[in-house]
Amino acid sequence: MLHDRVLVRQDGGEGERLSSSGIVIPATASVGRRLSWATAVGIGPNVRSIVVGDRVLFDPDERAEVELHGRDYVLLRERDVHAVAARRIDSDGTGLYL
Repeated sequence: MLHDRVLVRQDGGEGERLSSSGIVIPATASVGRRLSWATAVGIGPNVRSIVVGDRVLFDPDERAEVELHGRDYVLLRERDVHAVAARRIDSDGTGLYL
């Protein structure tokens, strides 16, 4: 990894979702701008607030996809990450760093 890049693996698929009330939402449904969660699997030497294993929130429209060893990953700049969820950041609150 170079500079401020973060390599992430998306948590969920791009397919159907299930609402909290049990309604199936198809993948083709338009939901506007929706952010996605992913897990950091690699970081560059200049990344300051993310470590491998953190969950990060990012905009899926602003991403570069890459395939490594048959698995799909997303390559982001650290500045494109909207939030980091990690126990090490805030043990008393939500665990989110915004």
